[in-house]
Amino acid sequence: MVSPHGVQLATHLISSFYGDLCSKVCECLLRRGTLTLAQIIRFTELSRENVINCLRVLIHQNCVQAFAIQQEGAFGEAPRIITQYMALFDNMIHKMRAPKFMQIVSEELGKDCLGIFQGLIQHGRLSINQIIDRNEQTAGSADVHVVRESFNRLLIARFIERCPAPEPFLAPPADGETPAKKRGAKSAKIGEERQTTEQRALAAAAPMDSMRFLMEMDDPSEEKSEECTNSVTVGEKRKQDVLKSDEDALDADKKKEVLWRVNFEELVRRLRHKACVSYVKMRINDEAAIVLSAMLELSRHSETRQKAENSAYLSINAIYDEVIKKEGGLGMDFERIRASLEQLGCQCLETGVDENYSIDIKGIIESAQTEEVESVVLRRYGREAYRIFRLLSKAGRFLESDKISDTTFVEKKDTIKILYKLWKDDYLHMEKLKM
Repeated sequence: MVSPHGVQLATHLISSFYGDLCSKVCECLLRRGTLTLAQIIRFTELSRENVINCLRVLIHQNCVQAFAIQQEGAFGEAPRIITQYMALFDNMIHKMRAPKFMQIVSEELGKDCLGIFQGLIQHGRLSINQIIDRNEQTAGSADVHVVRESFNRLLIARFIERCPAPEPFLAPPADGETPAKKRGAKSAKIGEERQTTEQRALAAAAPMDSMRFLMEMDDPSEEKSEECTNSVTVGEKRKQDVLKSDEDALDADKKKEVLWRVNFEELVRRLRHKACVSYVKMRINDEAAIVLSAMLELSRHSETRQKAENSAYLSINAIYDEVIKKEGGLGMDFERIRASLEQLGCQCLETGVDENYSIDIKGIIESAQTEEVESVVLRRYGREAYRIFRLLSKAGRFLESDKISDTTFVEKKDTIKILYKLWKDDYLHMEKLKM
């Protein structure tokens, strides 16, 4: 469930990029959850045409996903298929991270790839023909092979991917398969059913792994069809003018033209890995950071989830081969690598004569996040609040105020005041004990 502050931030971003009408539709979906077109029209009090246009923009910009489900008919009527829409909160927030994403692409792949990537960031979804047209306008280059080569490099790095299906159909679950049955209160059941439906919709819309990063090499010199001749104008302010181009893109979708978009999952993973390496470099040493960077590089494509808790097990020989490729890692031997692995708290699995190690990614991220929040508490509330917050963070459980006061050497009345401030500002959870 998205927090109220998250809803405000997302709607502000959508309003800045695509206008107030799109922002209103976005806020409606974020606050009320998955809705049909009729429900969105009723809740937003906008005209049908405005809501449809806003949904086209948001879908094209990867901020909304549509899916079809079968709804039971009433009074003996036959079941009917309805389309529902759900907001993709994470993709909305990624709008803020666009400069960091572009920096990653620029540093790793160069300006030719960056030009294609910028077009996808700006326009949401583009076909290869639209990308070629845009390159002709920005760079004045008609070399299709250069564009395709840059495009393939982005695909190999997994910075871009095929767009999901525009409206996948979710088959009704078989009897006894509803995960929310036999769980808690009625409200909890509804929330779990909705979450499960949304996850199923995203899974159904996602392309198969074998097709997700596959580029079908058709003849680039063939004449483009009339549907694909609409070129993408660079630098336009997409608030009103974007509606027409989005309609064209949706028409292209219907004609089975392959559309491409930015792969936020891979880029966020790169940022997470970069943050982990920076934290280890600051808290341990440079050698530990080099070893961690090598392990993250080796296990990158084996991570099945965006927020993986542990890396895959890697042999000491594979880690060594990757470490010596890194800047500053050429002089490291096996003993220094093993010492760094021990400092990182890696789990070791011995199989015969080989040593295999796995890194606790979740633990590193949680430590970095905790220290960041502790520094915020120190600056905002003072050293006594910092000691109290750090004690609770290390304990990882509820503590009584008297024990907190005795442990942190803070007066009891001051402890109560500080705890109340931190609880009011959502830094702490409070639980009242029944006497």
